[in-house]
Amino acid sequence: MVPVQVVGREHVAVDVVALELCPTDGSQLPPWSPGAHVDLVLPSGLTRQYSLCGNPSRLDTYHIAVHRVANGRGGSMEVHEHLLPGALVGIRPPRNRFPLVNAEKYVFVAGGIGITPISAMVREIEARGLPWRLVYGGRSLDRMAFTDDLTALGSDRVELVPQDDAGFPDLRAVVRDAPTGAAVYCCGPAPMLAAIEHEVSATRDDIELRIERFVAPDEPQGERQAFELELRRSGVTVTVPADRSILDVVIDAIGDVEFSCEQGICGACETKVLAGRPEHHDELLSPEERAEGATMMICVGRSKTPRLVLDL
Repeated sequence: MVPVQVVGREHVAVDVVALELCPTDGSQLPPWSPGAHVDLVLPSGLTRQYSLCGNPSRLDTYHIAVHRVANGRGGSMEVHEHLLPGALVGIRPPRNRFPLVNAEKYVFVAGGIGITPISAMVREIEARGLPWRLVYGGRSLDRMAFTDDLTALGSDRVELVPQDDAGFPDLRAVVRDAPTGAAVYCCGPAPMLAAIEHEVSATRDDIELRIERFVAPDEPQGERQAFELELRRSGVTVTVPADRSILDVVIDAIGDVEFSCEQGICGACETKVLAGRPEHHDELLSPEERAEGATMMICVGRSKTPRLVLDL
């Protein structure tokens, strides 16, 4: 974990605060690429994931933006109320499960605070001189962060859709008008992601859609079964009850292991599977990776077989 200090703080929209974080020892921070996020370890001990939205070429500082969620899990409220300039926090190195792929053209779709990873992507693609378009929706214009900076990159390529004035983004038109071969990136509320996924799967097989979720979708409520779990390197075999996660059982059995979101959306707990068939409930692995079954996210995954062996 890298200790950092809050050296800058700015309200960039209603209920959205942007923070500038610098290492306390003046060293350089780990490199990152657009789409990456960091784990922010708060003074209370809470760990939350936030997308990096600054300039990847600057490693003396990181920038994040945090939306206040009054009825959330507590992390955003702590950031807004306590992370003032001078505050000390910890960060873990960036991870990127939402990277830019090579394409000739790009279409970006963002909703609300989903603009944070998208903004870094737009700046990167603009710097490369490649064609792009951004459709950005929010409840109202004053609740939409970074609008001035983004429109300054090309107002003819940025469509702002404040809900109180213009309704919701026309995702059907976005998908219809996407150029053949385009990479389409979307980050925002679950209904937006579901709608664009449906539209692409139903109407386009010539574009590549990539999405990022900030919250895992509700898991279908099926009957869970207990199973036997072997932790090969530790020489431990335990039972995972129907009402507990693999992660919880592993922590009880061998102590601390790396994890963060506990929702299957960050990738911190990805673990190699040595035997058995994992049951995947994460939002990260591709269909091909799921079918291969070589790794799993132990915070949400389970087992399709009576016995599962992990490289732990």
